[in-house]
Amino acid sequence: MACVTPSRYRWGALAWLLTLQFFVVETIAQLQTDGAYSRTAEVISALGTTASPAHALMNASFVAQGLLIGAGVLLLRPALTGLGGRLAPAFLAAAAVGVVLVGLFPSDGSAALHEAGAGLHLLGGGFGLMALAYAVRPRSEALGTTLALLGVVGTAMTVFFVAGITGFLGTGGTERAAAYPIPVGLALAGAALWWLARSPASSAGRPSRRELRAQERAARAERARERDAALEAAAGRAEAARGRPAEAAEPDDDFDPEDPWAPRRD
Repeated sequence: MACVTPSRYRWGALAWLLTLQFFVVETIAQLQTDGAYSRTAEVISALGTTASPAHALMNASFVAQGLLIGAGVLLLRPALTGLGGRLAPAFLAAAAVGVVLVGLFPSDGSAALHEAGAGLHLLGGGFGLMALAYAVRPRSEALGTTLALLGVVGTAMTVFFVAGITGFLGTGGTERAAAYPIPVGLALAGAALWWLARSPASSAGRPSRRELRAQERAARAERARERDAALEAAAGRAEAARGRPAEAAEPDDDFDPEDPWAPRRD
């Protein structure tokens, strides 16, 4: 994993945390309709049409959302590892471009571009969260599992929304179930990566739990090999000792045959 400076972590995390602005702006835009808007019956894009009193604010929020997602991707990309770390930026960049198109081309204007942007955002965001889950899992299994679940839910709800399978959620509710996991997941990922970067274990460069388990397995295997080698060597020495005749006694260099007091040699 490439080195990421603390300031880069901080600004990247802040960018993804600020994607939560979407919920604030959406609520403000809905309140401006004086109860004429239903979150279950109507899609999010309806708040960006000219029929909505706060359509300019809502569309600005869409564009800002795309810029924030893209900024977080650029800043936090070096902190993402493995295949997930290579796929997540591509998917999330697609999601960022898609939501910018949603804001620039409202549904009552360029409908084709608007729908293409919405599909790109929902699918790119869902797949991006799943890829992001595998990219951060070596650092935090809990974070990886949470992001994977959010990605699966978002992607499944996107399929249901496109297929018209809305059930009790309604059209608007199903679309929100597809869209809401994206900012929630990115905010969680940004905050967690920032926290992990500031923790003593991370700053000291200590390995993750998965790496520690792998090191323990490798150490146990090495000890087993050393034990087997020692047993084989001991067995070989014992076998050699049983098959080798006793060595002749070394002559005593100090023996003097003219010395009457010297011990007798046979």
